[in-house]
Amino acid sequence: MNISDFGMDTITMSGSLEAKLEAMRDAGFSQVMLSARDVAGYPGGVEAAAEVVAASQLRVTGFQVLRDFEGLDGPLHDYKIGVAKAMLEMCRTVGAPLLLVCSSTSKHATEDVDALARDLAKLATLAVPMGLRIAYEALSWGRTVNEYPVAWEIVRRANCANLGLGLDTFHLHASGTSLDPLDDVDPAKIFLVQLADFMFNMLPSAEDRINTARHFRLFPGEGVHGAEIADIVRRLDAGGYRGDYSFEVFNDDYTQMPPDAVALRARASAAALSRQVMRRSLPMTPTGVSLR
Repeated sequence: MNISDFGMDTITMSGSLEAKLEAMRDAGFSQVMLSARDVAGYPGGVEAAAEVVAASQLRVTGFQVLRDFEGLDGPLHDYKIGVAKAMLEMCRTVGAPLLLVCSSTSKHATEDVDALARDLAKLATLAVPMGLRIAYEALSWGRTVNEYPVAWEIVRRANCANLGLGLDTFHLHASGTSLDPLDDVDPAKIFLVQLADFMFNMLPSAEDRINTARHFRLFPGEGVHGAEIADIVRRLDAGGYRGDYSFEVFNDDYTQMPPDAVALRARASAAALSRQVMRRSLPMTPTGVSLR
């Protein structure tokens, strides 16, 4: 693995969209995950933002994030369908192949997993004419879906070719979810893997998870889960995953730093993670000496 296997999310840095993309490119990244706020809030509008993204020559891996979509009914459902259509249109305009959807936290959402699957199938159907995919991610504080095995079950029930799973290492570690169920997930149905570290072993309460997730994430290796993140990447690669890895790091300190300084931290993380994954993957002789 090398830096070309990893990308960054624009939400990680402060500054203009141009400054963020330039910092990523100068740091050696070749792909980017776009935050809706950077596109919708661009001074020249969505079309102008799309031109800036295209000019950066960074490959767009996805667009985020649609929240609290599934499980609603009546006017709430209709409202969210309208929001989803607008986000899908922005996604297509900026050249993103994928829209990330987080599991609902709404107290108004049903807990019926079949209903959740039907709503996600409806969203996936709306995305088909646009040539887009939907990645469904379990938030560790989600109301019904808060671990990836449940998200995978809903994706499986929805049974849509363009609907798959999004994995975020923050949520896996925050909730202490086992990696063993990954063996039951079709690697072709994992559409995106997001990577983030943090300073604590586990976060037992939803309040702690939300606060840490939104303000104190770190790049892999800067927290206490660096080795575990490397193990996840190695396990996914061995299982056949060939998709994108994106650093999704929400950190208040990073948004007060120059974009280029943050991008260099991300580059250092990518380099260290690559070495760790490769080192653990090397075959060993009976005496414990690496064959390479």
